[in-house]
Amino acid sequence: MITTISSPKQSLTFLQFIEGLPDEEGRYELVNGEIMRILATREHEDRADLIAKLFDREVERLSLNYRVSGRIVVRTLTQDGKEQARHPDVSVVDKAQWEAQPQAYSAMLDPLQLVVEVVSTNWEDDYIDKLDEYQRLGILEYWIVDYLALGSRNYLGNPKVPTVFVYLLDENGVYQVKPYRGEERIVSRTFPELAIAAEQILKILPGD
Repeated sequence: MITTISSPKQSLTFLQFIEGLPDEEGRYELVNGEIMRILATREHEDRADLIAKLFDREVERLSLNYRVSGRIVVRTLTQDGKEQARHPDVSVVDKAQWEAQPQAYSAMLDPLQLVVEVVSTNWEDDYIDKLDEYQRLGILEYWIVDYLALGSRNYLGNPKVPTVFVYLLDENGVYQVKPYRGEERIVSRTFPELAIAAEQILKILPGD
């Protein structure tokens, strides 16, 4: 769930957003010039945590030069050039990119390697707005985890089925999407040896 916590007379910029974040703990985004607080359910957080752990294991197992985090904010642009600040549920960033400015805030201006959004009631944000903004920024890989099948039938079929969508940026800077359901193994460009079925994320099987 997303709630508005500010109604500025003038739309905030990304820098103003970073400098004016509330002291209260939580996740925040800049959407249409306003600071929005994101409140997630425990189920939502469980899936995000599981995905982050799976990615971390791959990074450690293969000694990959990535950093996995759930605290990174990324600057995006809308189609009309308006600055937004998005806070993905899980982010994967190149370590060299992260360590280049050790004193900077955990806010990124450059494309990340991979971001994951776990779908909540405002599902259009993930399927439409963030998809467009992440593609525009050039994020190489984008996962949408719709474990409650909240998206429309255009995406999930009829009847609607919980799905993990993996969007990969092609050579023309356009996302190509592949849906994964049930026992289908998710194929990731960032983690090509990742051995995980969609249902492990969608259902969180015992022992995970």
